[in-house]
Amino acid sequence: MTLTISSPAFADGERIPDQYVRDSDNRSPPLEWQGEPEGTMSYALIVEDPDAPRGTFRHWAICDIPANRHELGEGEGQRGRGLHQLANDFGNAGYDGPQPPRGDGPHHYRFRLAALDTDHLDIPASARADAVWNAARPHILAEAELTGIYER
Repeated sequence: MTLTISSPAFADGERIPDQYVRDSDNRSPPLEWQGEPEGTMSYALIVEDPDAPRGTFRHWAICDIPANRHELGEGEGQRGRGLHQLANDFGNAGYDGPQPPRGDGPHHYRFRLAALDTDHLDIPASARADAVWNAARPHILAEAELTGIYER
């Protein structure tokens, strides 16, 4: 079976609903995954916008998600929910939704999930979101991606 990630809130390639964007409720969308490979000990998740004017912008990063978890509920990315979340590119440890510049056209928000062969990534508490994927790379057993689109 192949690792897949999905959301009951939007399908791959579809518009992200307003309640998950920074200008609105700024709640993280519900996410579900399945098909992890044998040997998976944890997961890492990063949400990034490769269409940002100054280069890839990271909206959320989590690591050390236990292997027996297969979902993140709506709003679980709010700060202080017991997840190992790192500072996003807004400077907040938690989820901050899409907020592309007005009139910049559609942006593609990639929700990237990695199944890892380790239960813990050694990342300093002061690290930023990009550190999650850099630390995860040598441990990746499988990856899955869900893309949502949003424009203002």
